[in-house]
Amino acid sequence: MEPNEYLLKLFGIMKDLDSLNIFSEAAKLSKTEFRLVREVVLESKKGNDIISSELARRLGITRSAVSQIVTKLESQDVVKRTPAPDDRKIAYIRLSDRCIAIYNEQCRQANALVAEVVKEVGEKKMDRLFAIYEEFHTTLERVRAARK
Repeated sequence: MEPNEYLLKLFGIMKDLDSLNIFSEAAKLSKTEFRLVREVVLESKKGNDIISSELARRLGITRSAVSQIVTKLESQDVVKRTPAPDDRKIAYIRLSDRCIAIYNEQCRQANALVAEVVKEVGEKKMDRLFAIYEEFHTTLERVRAARK
């Protein structure tokens, strides 16, 4: 296969992966909203707060996009902005009481779906898939770094 054919197949895989939806149609949070809430949950479990610019960095989206998502989730009583006590220009994104229940239910549904897929595909194939991906990713990064 020619390099361009590999490239086209890689783009196709990336597009397919980006469009995968592991959440049910009735899910309360979109993929991006879920990822944002997940980051807030992870920091909260560590006893830390998180700000919009850090969420933007972790999610690979703009601060403006984070602001829009947070505004939407605030209106649904999922998260809330809390001004930093020492700097009024900074607002922490925190979980509402309602958020944990929504998050846990969505995690439960997604985990059940993935467990069903793994059962059909098989653990060995899934492990091989991830091992091949990791090898590909590591090699790609190494080759890119060597070209700089």
